[in-house]
Amino acid sequence: MNVALATDLGRIVGPRWVRARPAELAAYEADGLPTHASRPALAVLPGSRQELIEAIHLLHLANVPFVARGAGTGLSGGALAGNEAVLVVLTRLNRILHLDPKRRRAVVEPGVVNARLSEAALPHGLYYAPDPSSQSACTLGGNIAENAGGPHCLKYGVTTNHVVALEVLLPNATLVRLGSGSSESWGPDLVGLFVGSEGMFGIATEITLRLEPIPAAVRTLLAAFPSIRTASEAVSGIIAAGVVPAAMEMMDQACVRAVEASIYAAGYPVDAAAVLLVELDGTAEAVAGEAV
Repeated sequence: MNVALATDLGRIVGPRWVRARPAELAAYEADGLPTHASRPALAVLPGSRQELIEAIHLLHLANVPFVARGAGTGLSGGALAGNEAVLVVLTRLNRILHLDPKRRRAVVEPGVVNARLSEAALPHGLYYAPDPSSQSACTLGGNIAENAGGPHCLKYGVTTNHVVALEVLLPNATLVRLGSGSSESWGPDLVGLFVGSEGMFGIATEITLRLEPIPAAVRTLLAAFPSIRTASEAVSGIIAAGVVPAAMEMMDQACVRAVEASIYAAGYPVDAAAVLLVELDGTAEAVAGEAV
């Protein structure tokens, strides 16, 4: 079955973009958490939207299960396929289709790397806010599947807060559009239903995202505390005061000492029971006022 299916998929995407040998498939048997592994029957790497549609149509007609995959940086096993399933790898669908600085919108394919979108928007004074730790490698399609967040989700939210419309390829190879791309949409929130569904409902082939203006000022504060409790109370106090930091992180003494013993040493006080990192952003006046 695998030989015949690989041949048929090769006619669609080109033989070099079908992975069938065990040595080739080993690269796709795990995501960012290698303790869980599952080798797929095949892997196919479509290079265009049309190739993706035709490949999914073939798999649907053959009644072969498939799993979509981006860069494979996740830690939840969402991009793993069982040995009877085909892995549909979307990294070649990596074009930024449209960038509208006036409306602060970007339309991208699922294989665009997260950080690349912010790089493209930078000349326009804009950026894409969700910033998972793997943003230099993870794809926006994968972010959609996992509803990825990052340290700045406290103020800016996670992926679902920045997706305004989707073109989705259903498992039967039918294309549907979710959302309108406008500021407000009527009816059920189908975009919100799709984001975070880990590919269960289909594959996002075209993603319309909201961009944010780059803050005029950014300031990071560090505070040391004699106990985790007092650090936690400080967090509550900050929020109660009406201050919404761009990011906020607390580290206990064990974590601080581990950082200071590594190549990432930053000069944190190793004798503190806890430290709190608070990042503020906005206008220069607002940041100065919040930092007091």
